[in-house]
Amino acid sequence: MKILHVLASIDPRAGGPVEGVRRSGVAMQEAGHEIEVATCDSPDDAYIATFPFPVHAFGPTSNRYSYSAHLAPWLANHAKRFDAVVVHGLWQYHGFATWKALHDSDVPYYVYAHGMLDPWFKHAYPLKHLKKWLYWPWAEYRVLRDARAVIFTTEEERTRARESFWLYRARERIVPFGTAVPTVDAASVREAFCEAVPAARGKRIVLFLGRVHAKKGCDLLIDAFARVAKRDEALHLVIAGPDETGWVASLRAQAQAAGIAHRMSLPGMLQGDLKWGAFHASDVFALPSHQENFGVAVAEALGCGLPALISDKVNVWREIQEDGAGLVAPDTVEGTESSLTRWLELDDSARETMRMQAARTFNARFRVETMVSALTTLLETKGGHEGDAKITTLATLRGAVQPGR
Repeated sequence: MKILHVLASIDPRAGGPVEGVRRSGVAMQEAGHEIEVATCDSPDDAYIATFPFPVHAFGPTSNRYSYSAHLAPWLANHAKRFDAVVVHGLWQYHGFATWKALHDSDVPYYVYAHGMLDPWFKHAYPLKHLKKWLYWPWAEYRVLRDARAVIFTTEEERTRARESFWLYRARERIVPFGTAVPTVDAASVREAFCEAVPAARGKRIVLFLGRVHAKKGCDLLIDAFARVAKRDEALHLVIAGPDETGWVASLRAQAQAAGIAHRMSLPGMLQGDLKWGAFHASDVFALPSHQENFGVAVAEALGCGLPALISDKVNVWREIQEDGAGLVAPDTVEGTESSLTRWLELDDSARETMRMQAARTFNARFRVETMVSALTTLLETKGGHEGDAKITTLATLRGAVQPGR
């Protein structure tokens, strides 16, 4: 098959969706499929040249909606070269452009929601949610309604997505997400990380790795770490990732006030050997997120044999808890402290058992090959739109029936 992925941006700082396209695309190429990407980035952006597939860039754009006048016409003219078009994410122009170009065409398009319909956003950012309502009926509603399928990575994500907007119509499908963990020389990448973050050398590292954003619960992690730090002087907190909103200064001040600034490192975004070195140098991974569709870094941590301490708002929490590959608690300071405390109280044997289970869980549930197999099956499904996936509407969700039935 020839598959086109459409994203607002492939900047690696955008997080999981970009990494997911990269990883799954490479695996699909190895299986004989052809992959291309369309994006609203500028053709001059440095990361365009290093992406592993041909990239058609239609920026730059000067607005957060990532509007590009050239994207929809290009899609209309070139979509017939592809067997399927896969849109990643909502609320930016690339999805609406795909709908404009393809909703009346013979080329099917699919939409990965990537957690962007989670009702947490409605409660956390009510003004932004109101703004979204202004263009939901004429934009995102249509994008979802006319997609061959709207793809969710877990049942938890699909269920929660139905709570955000009363006007909802989608052919829902679940495709488990997956990623790949490269084979590396653990000692070598661990040393590279320790050279980059010298304060972490020889410490028992609690690692957060991801976008430094309010929804990720980094502030909860700092306060919870401060409460347990006295249990072991070797404990060290690493919060690694790009700072999208200028939050790092506030987190530093919070750590200073809590008396743990000297026991916390904020090295920024880690890539390549430094990223994998962080995983291999750490004792445990922590993500007390308020909302997380999947958490690529969670899967990567598990793949490196690193147990995950996550909140019950990370949509793979049931799998982690069921397997014993980590610990789960509410997305509060108290919940995060509880997970850290329970982990610290494990004896060496129990901690090693959890590390081994983390690797087993990754291999059983979150390998990229699992995702590629499920996605390929979905994209190869032929026939009419009605037969490809169940159509879910608000009436369906409420169990509406006609009078007299």
